[in-house]
Amino acid sequence: MSAIRTTGLSKRYGETVAVDDLSVTVESGEVFGMLGPNGAGKSTLIGMLCTLSTPTDGEATVNGYDIRSERDAVRDSIGVVFQEPALDEELTAAENLAFHARMYGLSREERRERIGDLLDLVELADVADDPVGEYSGGMKRRLEIARGLIHEPEVLFLDEPTLGLDAQTRRATWRYIERMNDERGVTVVLTTHYMEEADHLCDRVAIVDDGNVIALDTPTTLKAQQGGDMLELGLEGDVVTLTARLEDTPWVESVTATDAGVQVALAGDRTRVPDVVRLADETGVTITAVEVHRPSLETVFLALTGNTIAEAAAEGKQ
Repeated sequence: MSAIRTTGLSKRYGETVAVDDLSVTVESGEVFGMLGPNGAGKSTLIGMLCTLSTPTDGEATVNGYDIRSERDAVRDSIGVVFQEPALDEELTAAENLAFHARMYGLSREERRERIGDLLDLVELADVADDPVGEYSGGMKRRLEIARGLIHEPEVLFLDEPTLGLDAQTRRATWRYIERMNDERGVTVVLTTHYMEEADHLCDRVAIVDDGNVIALDTPTTLKAQQGGDMLELGLEGDVVTLTARLEDTPWVESVTATDAGVQVALAGDRTRVPDVVRLADETGVTITAVEVHRPSLETVFLALTGNTIAEAAAEGKQ
C-alpha cells in the first residue's frame, strides 16, 4: 500500500492558487522530498495531508485513510515537525516528550521506554533533564523530531527540517533522519529549498513551483537529464583551432566562447579533463584554468523554470 496518494488535489485562497491539481504517490518506507522555493505550495500541501486545512478540490489518502472523512485516523498515524518550533522551553526534553506521549494515550511504561529510546536516537539522553530553553537550535530541532516519533507514526512529515541551522548541524540532522528511516522504516516526507539536502536524503524528489509538480524522479535521474559535466576553460593560444577540434569530438555537446576561453558542455557523465588537455596540447593551446561544473538539482530547477530557487522565491514574494 502506498503511504500517500493524492489525486487532483488543489487549494485556493480566493483567486490565489497555492496547490494546483496535484497528483502524486509516495511509497511506504521511502524518503520523499518536495523541493522548491518558499511560496511554491510545499507547506500548503503538508497542511492538507496532515488534515490541518481542507482541500478546495481533489482527494488524498495517508496510510490508507481519507484526509477528509478519516481525519482522526490520519492524525494518529502521522508525526509532524513544522517550520516553527513548538516546544515548551520551560520543560525539560523528557518532560516535553512525556507531555506529547500522554496526548496520544501512551501508558506510563510505554512513555518511559519510548522517551529513553528516542533521546538516545537523537543523542540528547545526557541533557534529558535540562530545560529546553538552554538548548541550541540544532538540539531543539532534534528534540522536535523525537517528539514527532513518540507515538511510532507510519509517516513523518518534516517541513523545512533544517531551516536556520548552520551547515554542520544541518548535516547532523540528516544523520538522524536517515537513521529513523533505515532503522524504523518510517516513511519520511520533507519539504526543503536546500538542493544539497534533497540530493543527499531523498529517494525521490518532486520539484514544486507555483503549486505544481513540474518534475518527479530520483535525484540521479533528474540530474542525468541535464546532460554531462560543464567545463570552464581559461585558454591562451590558438583558441579557434581548439574550438573546432572540440566541436568535432563525439563526447562534446557544445562549445561556447567566454572572455577567458571556452565553456565546454560534455555528453554523458564522464569528466573528460585529461582528453581536453590532450587536445589543447596537440593544438598548442595552454590551459590556464579549469573548472568542472556537475549537473545539480539547482541546474534542473533552473532548466525547468528559468529561475534559480532564490530568484523564484523573490518573485513569489513580489
